[in-house]
Amino acid sequence: MTKTDNVIKLLLIEDSADEAEQIISMLRNGGIAVRPSRAANEAELEDLLERQPPDLILANLGSSDLPLRQTAEAVNRTGKDIALVVYGANLSDTQVVDAFLGGARALALHSRADHLQIIVRREFEALAMRRSVRHLEGALRESERRCSDLLDSSRDPIAYVHEGMHVRANRAYLETFGYDDFEDIEGLSILDLIAPEDADDFKSLLKRLSKGERPPQKLNLKAQRGDGDTFDAVMEFAEAIYEGETCQQIVFRQQATDSANSEELEALRSKDLITDLFNRQHLITELDRAAAAATKGKTEQALVLLELDNYKTVLDGIGLGNTDLLLGDMANLLRRHLKDSDIPGRLGEHTFGILVHDHSAEAVNELAESIRKAFEERIFEVGKNSINLTVSVAGSLIGEKTANGNTVLDQAAVTLRAIQAEGGNQARVFDPSAKDKADAEKNRHWIKLIKEGLSNDGYVLYYQPIISLQGAEGEYYEILLRMKGPKGEILPGFFMPIAEQHGLLAQLDRWVISNAIKALSEREQAGQKTTFFIKLSPQSLEDQGLLPWIALQLKNSRLRGDALVFEMPESKVVTNLKPARAFVRGLEQLHCGFALEQFGSGLNSFQLLKHIPAHYLKVDRSYMAELPKNKENQERIKAMCEQAHNAGKLTVAEFVEDAASMSILFSCGINFVQGNFLQEPEQIMTYEFGTG
Repeated sequence: MTKTDNVIKLLLIEDSADEAEQIISMLRNGGIAVRPSRAANEAELEDLLERQPPDLILANLGSSDLPLRQTAEAVNRTGKDIALVVYGANLSDTQVVDAFLGGARALALHSRADHLQIIVRREFEALAMRRSVRHLEGALRESERRCSDLLDSSRDPIAYVHEGMHVRANRAYLETFGYDDFEDIEGLSILDLIAPEDADDFKSLLKRLSKGERPPQKLNLKAQRGDGDTFDAVMEFAEAIYEGETCQQIVFRQQATDSANSEELEALRSKDLITDLFNRQHLITELDRAAAAATKGKTEQALVLLELDNYKTVLDGIGLGNTDLLLGDMANLLRRHLKDSDIPGRLGEHTFGILVHDHSAEAVNELAESIRKAFEERIFEVGKNSINLTVSVAGSLIGEKTANGNTVLDQAAVTLRAIQAEGGNQARVFDPSAKDKADAEKNRHWIKLIKEGLSNDGYVLYYQPIISLQGAEGEYYEILLRMKGPKGEILPGFFMPIAEQHGLLAQLDRWVISNAIKALSEREQAGQKTTFFIKLSPQSLEDQGLLPWIALQLKNSRLRGDALVFEMPESKVVTNLKPARAFVRGLEQLHCGFALEQFGSGLNSFQLLKHIPAHYLKVDRSYMAELPKNKENQERIKAMCEQAHNAGKLTVAEFVEDAASMSILFSCGINFVQGNFLQEPEQIMTYEFGTG
């Protein structure tokens, strides 16, 4: 799904606008992107359902303006698949049952933000699944029609056989065996088309197939036509589905006069010429077969991925001309550690994959580690170079819950990227059945890294310029945090969620503030007037000692307070309104600024300014999506700027990605812009503000 698809179009049925804002903030604080609207009466509900149909309706069971019955009836009249979720507090058994009888798909607890988030996320995923199923059903019908047309026009004799009986055959098949119409062989056993001398062997094969054994890809035998004539043939098998029933697709071919050349050509089609391993197409086909077998209960299968660490650096060292030699040597080393039943292949430029059968989870882990160790210990002779290499090895077990080739490949790839983010040269296998255990171990690992980073200066600040479109004096930067890793900086998306779960965000905030003040002090002493925007977590709002500590830091550094602007997302401020209001009042005493991020994401964001006297409003990134083409968003930004300026607030547009957006934002009245189009975050402050 795209990012746009992941934004939930949410319609709230709630009498209180403030309560509706709280609900929206609860969802956003849980990482759920919503595009909200609210209906206060039946006319508004009908209008919104017609004009901008939602994905999900969140209705308060206690609503007096729009009872659940009216809402459900309005939804039913649309004929659209809209998930109706109800919520409430202190509900009786009767109310719960009546809610489901009234058309609700799910019920969420109003008093538990985590439960509300779980229910909304689950129902949206279920809606997306229903939509996907409908799309796939349509695509399947079209594919079946096309396949039927192709089957009839094929020159190859093709038939579908279920439990040994013909259920479909094309014209070429009928002509090959001397029949005029399919009715002549409908229900006829495939065994009747096999010559007597091969009949017993073929009967044994049919028995094995009925027990679930995989058929051979090819079988040489004598076939028999309807008139009794026989001919040498090659029978090819493939598992198939016909009219919902599992069956075998069978293709009869005349035996080639030069069978050796035919087999060699077939082998070349499935091989990668550089490594002599199987190619991507063959490996993906085998992976799909393994996934299909998993749905029928087959276990002890896995996909293992292998990638060379620091590939570009290695390539620069050996030269482009020697790359194929190195890949060939890697393939040879890999092959030595595999069984005959394992299927190795080349999936990408420097990505290898191994499909393994009959390996327990422990055996897969041992295989992955043995491959990693073999590469670490090997010295490769490439041209005139002798080099040591390390590899990252990641696997994913194939089970019934992950019985989809793409899913297995994605899981293995995610595991591989996680290893590489930690420096590489590791082996790790994803086990869907042990996900909770793996998550716990991952959490422990990250907690250790986070705490060690706080003790040993294990973080680094990045700076992204914020450019004034209205000629404001001085230089402005947003502060972004990175963790130092063995192979480069680690993005906050990897460690911030863990830090939040375990109450470590306040400590990280203090580290950022302390080091930002040091950097600011140095610039001020050098005569460079600079303002830093610093992200603050809700956990820090509960830190009663934070404001006195900031005051002391400013005093010791002899730094002006207005050089610091603390920022927090609008949704998190709404759900922490009381401590946020107290904190902003404290900042005013220190002359520090405050900014609301993701501003404009609520139903009435300006209402929040009555409680939080923010100095800067950072426009929500949803308004920036394809801004040059989106006239509606342009108008909304312009109206937002006018209202903000009338209230004495400065506006900032983030995520600016093109010159056309810059021009539009200037005409809308935006005060500041920020984004990778201007400059990506860097460790040093080099932006030339005078020429920006």
